[in-house]
Amino acid sequence: MGKGDKKTRRGKLFKGSYGVRRPAKPAKPVIKSSSRKKAAGRKS
Repeated sequence: MGKGDKKTRRGKLFKGSYGVRRPAKPAKPVIKSSSRKKAAGRKS
């Protein structure tokens, strides 16, 4: 395995292609929505 192997990350970098081992766009970070924002601003 190395630069000539198209299935590895190194091979994809060398070839300039994308796939499972080298996604074209990075994965989006997971943002957890919290319901605390509404209660934080108000005082009763």
